Amino acid sequence: ESVSGAQLIAQALRAQNIEYMFGIVGIPVTEIAVAAQAVGIKYVGMRNEQAACYAASAVGYLTGRPGVCLVVSGPGVLHTLGGMANATINCWPLIVIGGSSDRNQETMGAFQEFPQVEAGRLYNKLSVRPSSLEVIPAVVEKAVRTSMYGRPGSCYIDIPGDFVNLQVNKSSVKYMECCLPPPISMADHSAVSKAASVIALSKQPLLIIGKGAAYSHAENSIRKLVDLCGLPFLPTPMAKGVVPDNHPNCVAAARSTALQHADVIILLGARLNWILHFGLPPRYRQDVKIIQIDICAEELGNNVRPTATLLGDLNAVTEQLLEEFNKRSWKYPSNSEWWQKLREKIKNNMERSKALALQKSLPMNYYTVFHHIRELIPKDCILVSEGANTMDIGRTMLPNFYPRQRLDAGTFGTMGVGLGFAIAAAMVARDHTPGRRVVCIEGDSAFGFSGMEVETICRYNLPILIIVVNNNGIYTGLDANSWEEMLKFGDPATCVPPVSLLPNAHYEKIMSAFGGKGYFVKTPEELQNALKASVTDKQTPSLINVMIDPQSERKKQEFPWLTRSNL
Repeated sequence: ESVSGAQLIAQALRAQNIEYMFGIVGIPVTEIAVAAQAVGIKYVGMRNEQAACYAASAVGYLTGRPGVCLVVSGPGVLHTLGGMANATINCWPLIVIGGSSDRNQETMGAFQEFPQVEAGRLYNKLSVRPSSLEVIPAVVEKAVRTSMYGRPGSCYIDIPGDFVNLQVNKSSVKYMECCLPPPISMADHSAVSKAASVIALSKQPLLIIGKGAAYSHAENSIRKLVDLCGLPFLPTPMAKGVVPDNHPNCVAAARSTALQHADVIILLGARLNWILHFGLPPRYRQDVKIIQIDICAEELGNNVRPTATLLGDLNAVTEQLLEEFNKRSWKYPSNSEWWQKLREKIKNNMERSKALALQKSLPMNYYTVFHHIRELIPKDCILVSEGANTMDIGRTMLPNFYPRQRLDAGTFGTMGVGLGFAIAAAMVARDHTPGRRVVCIEGDSAFGFSGMEVETICRYNLPILIIVVNNNGIYTGLDANSWEEMLKFGDPATCVPPVSLLPNAHYEKIMSAFGGKGYFVKTPEELQNALKASVTDKQTPSLINVMIDPQSERKKQEFPWLTRSNL
C-alpha cells in the first residue's frame, strides 16, 4: 500500500499532536493542507504569509506545542522570516513548512528557486530538508521536539515540490511515535540555598517576572513565593497576569523607582535586554545583586555578572526556592522603608494617569480611551496589543488577571503581529476555553500591517473585537484641517511629515465589508455604546475605530520610541 508525501507530512504532524496550521496555499503545497484537514488538523487560510507565521507562533506560546505555518516556495518562505525571527527571539516553539522547487530543476533557475534551507538557518534552531519520503516522519518528529526542548524557538522544514505527490510504499517508511514532553531540569541545590540567603539578607528586594514564567506555567508557584516571602514584583509586558496585576505586591506603577533602587533582583524567566535596560546604571544600582533563573545556560551572565545562577525549568526552580523558604520561614517586612517608597510612587503615578483619563476635552486622549475600555471589556479576555503609544500606554492602563493573556510586539518589537496573534488566540480559545473573548487593541499604523486579515476573521467567524486607536499617524498625526493646509504646499510626498497617515480613515468599513460590525467613534459616550454592543454580541467580529487627539501622547511629553522609558 502506498502513501503520498503530502499524506506523510500530515500524518507525521498529527502523530506529534499538532492541532493548528496557518498558511497560504499554492504550488506546490496545496495538497499538504488538504491532507492536514483529512487527518483532523485545523487549517486557517490567511491573507499574508507574515501574519500566518505570527499566528502559528502565538499558538506555540499559548499551548506549549508549536503551530504550523505552511507556505509556498521562494517569496512565500521569505515572507515567513519575520515570523520565524519573532518566534525565536521570543523563545516560542514554531514549525514552518515551505515548499521548494523540484529537485531535478535545482540550479536551472526553477520557478521560485531559492536557497531556503540556508536562508532558514539564521532564524531557526533547525533548518532541514528530508532526503527522502521515508524519513519525513523522523524529520517532523525532530523538528517538533527541537522547537520545544531547551529554550523554545522556530524550526524550518523544506519540502521539494516533487515530494508532495510522489508515492512510497508504507512498509519502507520510518514511522515515529509522539516525542516525549520536554524534560524538566532543576537548579543545583547549593545555588538555590545561596539565592535564598541573598534574598533573605536584602533590604530592597524585587522579583521580575518574565514571559518565560508565563510559558512554563509557573503562575501557582510564583504566586506562592510572592505571598510567602512578601516580595514586591514587576512583570515584563507579556508576563502581566502570571500574578494578577491587582495583587497588592505588584509595583508596575512604580517601575523606574523599583528598578533603580532594588539591591537584590530575582529574574524569573526574564532577560536583561533592552526591555529591562540591560540591568545597567543609571537605571539600576551599580552594586545590584542579580539572581538569575533561566532555562538557557547561555543567557546566564548576560550584561551583569550574577550573584547566583539557577539553571532549569522556571516552575521547577521556583518550587525549589519555595521549599527553601518554607524551611527558613523568612518574610520581607511589609512596613519597610522600601515598601513605603514604592507605595508612595505608585500612588503618585496612578493619580497622574487618572487625571489624564478624566479629561473631558475632545478629541479624546489615550488615557480616556483606555479608561473606558478597561471598564467594559471582560476581565478574563485575551488582550492583543500593538502600536507605539497605543501599546505603551495600554500596558500601564489595562490590567491582566490571568497568565498568557497578553500578546504584544514582544522582545523583537515587531509591528504587524496583532491580527495574526488575535486569530491564533481565538482559535485556541474556541477549542480550549469556549466563551473567552479576544480583544485586539491596535494603533492605526499597526493595524495597517495586516488589516486584510479582517477577512480571515470573518471567514472563520471568530468573534474578535478589534479596537483601532486612531491618531492619524505613527506616534502623532495631523488633524483634517492641518492636513488640508499641508497639501497646499504641494505634493504630499515632499511636504507631509513622514509620520502622518490619512486623517479620519474609516478602518471600521474594512470590517463591515466582510460582514462584521464596524463602529466609528468620537466621544466617550459613543465609545461606551460601541464597547457594550460588541461585548454583548458574542457571535460577530467587530471593529471600533476610535478617533483620538492626533497630538495625544503619554505623560512625559517625549518621543516614546527614543526612550522607551516605561516599557
